[in-house]
Amino acid sequence: MIEALNLSKTFRDKKRGEIRAVDHVSFRVQPGQIYGLLGANGAGKTTTLRLLATLLAPTGGTARVAGCDVAREPEKVRANVGFLAASTALYGRLTAREMIGYFGKLNGMTDGAIRARIKQLSAELDMDEFLDRRCDKFSTGMKQKTSIARTLVHDPAVMIFDEPTLGLDVMTARAIVRFVRDCKARGKTVIYSTHVMSEVEKLCDVIGIIHDGKLLAEGTLAALRERYGEADMEEIFVKAVGAKEAA
Repeated sequence: MIEALNLSKTFRDKKRGEIRAVDHVSFRVQPGQIYGLLGANGAGKTTTLRLLATLLAPTGGTARVAGCDVAREPEKVRANVGFLAASTALYGRLTAREMIGYFGKLNGMTDGAIRARIKQLSAELDMDEFLDRRCDKFSTGMKQKTSIARTLVHDPAVMIFDEPTLGLDVMTARAIVRFVRDCKARGKTVIYSTHVMSEVEKLCDVIGIIHDGKLLAEGTLAALRERYGEADMEEIFVKAVGAKEAA
């Protein structure tokens, strides 16, 4: 469902020169899998996600999402992808219902399909009590649930989550983790980026660790535990990145 092959992105900075944000990254995500992409701030994970979502164009390599090339067929990729960015803005004057409906229209959905989808997402994300309130009155958790619903209103086959539980209280974070797990149960393909290692352990079928734009390690949790001799995902991450720094 997702395949990156030597995917690269280079930026040019007047002071620092050429910056390789993503450096020949290759991985595959099978249909119905949750792939955890882990990395410290500035490691290249968000740039990788933006390349897959066609928000950035690669400077090298290729990637295919739902059978479509991100460079040659970006519109087809977007039709099959829901991308939740780490920093998502909502229109404060719209209600959650209006916000979700607006993005349904942008994705070519009919009014009837939008109504049915809003009802489904509201139930799954527990949004009924604030669905008809304006977004500028929302708590952080309400905003994040609305952002997820508007991202997934067109029921895409591929879902990309960048720090979906950042800044949320425990109960809201648990609700979102449960929602992501339910998406997998329905056959959706998910890339999940987070700093919360317990979420990785609960959710992810395959885990990739990225640092300085390079994919350092990849495998199931069991395989990574065996490779690094650690049971805790945080310790595995530190060892993987530490070995790279030492080299």
